[in-house]
Amino acid sequence: MTTTIALAGKGGTGKTTVAALLIDILAKRGAYPILAIDADPSSNLNLALGVPLTKTVGDIREDLLAEVQRTQMALGVAQRDLLDVRVRMAVEEGDSFDLVAMGRPEGPGCYCPVNHTLRQVIDLMAESYAYVVMDNEAGMEHLSRRTTRDVDWLLLTSDPTVRGVTAVGHMAALADSLGIAVKRKGIVLNRVQPAQNGDRPIPPTVQAMLDRLAVPVVGLIPDDPLVGRYDAEGRPLSHLPPDSPARRGVAALLDRILFG
Repeated sequence: MTTTIALAGKGGTGKTTVAALLIDILAKRGAYPILAIDADPSSNLNLALGVPLTKTVGDIREDLLAEVQRTQMALGVAQRDLLDVRVRMAVEEGDSFDLVAMGRPEGPGCYCPVNHTLRQVIDLMAESYAYVVMDNEAGMEHLSRRTTRDVDWLLLTSDPTVRGVTAVGHMAALADSLGIAVKRKGIVLNRVQPAQNGDRPIPPTVQAMLDRLAVPVVGLIPDDPLVGRYDAEGRPLSHLPPDSPARRGVAALLDRILFG
């Protein structure tokens, strides 16, 4: 049985950081095989994980669409088999996880048949893994297009700000209205500052907004200067030390959603 965790949220709130640490902590706990899916067109999850990226699914999609248009033939069984082979060849293999990047967004042309086939190929491939962690693009586009596969946990990532929490509230409502197959949803607050002088770590205005949402907060990830330093130096976040506040926060998040 595959456990799928998808991350969504407003851009710049640290989705990729949380996704990378979830993958790394699962791997270090021996919970493999793990498939990491980078569904963000910017494709930088590989940098956070410290693995190369040579080809994306977007590249494969463009090549296949060009072939279909050139031959004026519908997408048939032979092309589907070829697509399966190409996607599997695009998988970057790490020591304890595999990574596939969705890559660039669609260009001009009709992508519906190709996208449908891609979803089938990737979903079938994902069934071979114990865990799938998806780092989705910022905003709600992946939800509105209903391209997110069925998930066990949809983690809506925000910083402790009014704009961030407003965005995840809209995403939670959209997921409900579209009837996407999500078993459980939770809010993850990233870059939470330590409480000072007896104050709570979440600003009262933000806390009041969270209290009105029908989605629980399942994780508080402390602000961690090492994350910014590693990003600036091009060092993988998977190399963060065990006592890193961000790593410890994501480990607590993982314990709660999987074993809590």
